[in-house]
Amino acid sequence: MLQLEFHGNIIHPTLLWDQEMAVLIDTGFTGQIEDLRVAMKKVGVSFDKLKVIILTHQDIDHIGSLPEILQECGSNIKVYAHELDKPYIQGDLPLLKGGQIENPPKGKVNETLIDNQELSYCGGIRVIHTPGHTPGHISLYLKQSKTLIAGDSMYSVDGVIRGIHLPTVLDLKEARLSLKKYLDLDIETVVCYHGGLTTDNINNQIQKVSLY
Repeated sequence: MLQLEFHGNIIHPTLLWDQEMAVLIDTGFTGQIEDLRVAMKKVGVSFDKLKVIILTHQDIDHIGSLPEILQECGSNIKVYAHELDKPYIQGDLPLLKGGQIENPPKGKVNETLIDNQELSYCGGIRVIHTPGHTPGHISLYLKQSKTLIAGDSMYSVDGVIRGIHLPTVLDLKEARLSLKKYLDLDIETVVCYHGGLTTDNINNQIQKVSLY
């Protein structure tokens, strides 16, 4: 779990790596490529090891540095996202929550992901389609470490899951149904993009917030 600061906001892209490669889940705001490089270096991963980017969804704080990364690393990077958010990420459609932004970040998505798809990277990554926050929002379950990368499907404060962030959700009914999907998983750790790490009684916490 990386920690990046942007105008007082803390966000948490996630980095996975093994001997061959590194996978970055979400890219932060526009202009944070150097912050990402420094954060990766701190954990001993050089930027040129980055081969895969998985985007949980289209929001600007998740796709912001994608163009800069692609400009620097070019064809070495494979970008994944859900098909429902792909046109927004590529700039074919205006961002659902970024209408006021003149030149929103955009970048090519090489492959689209579907619910329950398994990616073989870094011990196995399971894709969970969790719409609500955006139509193509995905979460990722890391099988080896029993970690859920929740994106913006829920947020946490001081290690406590607070559930759906109502001001930014597009479809509350879908968002609630998405949280219920997590109850079938054996989760030991959750990383919320806003709020960071939660490790305590995960199932009970998710059960509680999915009832709201």
